[in-house]
Amino acid sequence: MLITGKTFEGERPLYGTSDSDIRECVFGTGESPLKECKNINVADSVFTWKYPLWYCRDVNVKNTKWEEMARAGVWYTDNITIDSCHIDAPKNFRRCGNAAISNTEFTNAAETMWKCTGLKLDNVTVRGGDYLAMNSSNITVNKLDLEGNYAFDGCSNVEVTKSRLMSKDAFWNCRNVSVRDSYISGEYLGWNSENLTFIGCTIESDQGMCYIDNLKLIDCKLINTTLAFEFSSVECDIDSDIDSVLNPSSGMIRCGTIGELIIEHDRVDRTKTKIKASSVSKTSDRPEWLK
Repeated sequence: MLITGKTFEGERPLYGTSDSDIRECVFGTGESPLKECKNINVADSVFTWKYPLWYCRDVNVKNTKWEEMARAGVWYTDNITIDSCHIDAPKNFRRCGNAAISNTEFTNAAETMWKCTGLKLDNVTVRGGDYLAMNSSNITVNKLDLEGNYAFDGCSNVEVTKSRLMSKDAFWNCRNVSVRDSYISGEYLGWNSENLTFIGCTIESDQGMCYIDNLKLIDCKLINTTLAFEFSSVECDIDSDIDSVLNPSSGMIRCGTIGELIIEHDRVDRTKTKIKASSVSKTSDRPEWLK
């Protein structure tokens, strides 16, 4: 069925629609216009109000806009592709399975992509993206440009490539994360996580990469990175200097100059971490705040 050039108002105007192409339509005031739909294609349309795609299956959306009040737009929906869309509404994509989003801009992405599984992002721009993808799993990301704090908290099985992440507290409480050829800037990167690998990345992080079990950095650069690796087990091959290192728990650190190496012998066993630095400018047995 083809539905084209129409404006819909009121509650659930196309509830339960299936096997349909929806083109050049405007969904005005009224909640849940496409609730419980299956096998639908939406193109060149506008959602202006809340909850447009809930409990849907097998959905393709292209060249479509979510206005600011089209909040909580896609929840409990499986097998959805989003291409070349513009999304101004927060709290989008919750508890979805197999959501693929490409060539799309989120301008107000607070609390977006929570508790999803099978999430794929390709060439996506996110602004205001606090807590992006919290507690989601099986995530593949390519060319994500993110500005928003606390990204990927509680996630598992994550692969990120060629991305720019401006995010305080990214990758907290995570398992099995691999980040390649990306730029990451933000305090407290990766705390309380397990199996984090960064390859060919540039990282800027105050007190970054602490409390991590099995942290790997391969051919990475650390800029403006202080008090790194506290209580982390590390295997690091770093193509730069490090401003300061604090209390790594075990492993190997290869790098240029370490500005300050701080080891509290009553907290960690120094012999469990091998350090191969070109030089260490200063060594301390207590961080500054305890002196």
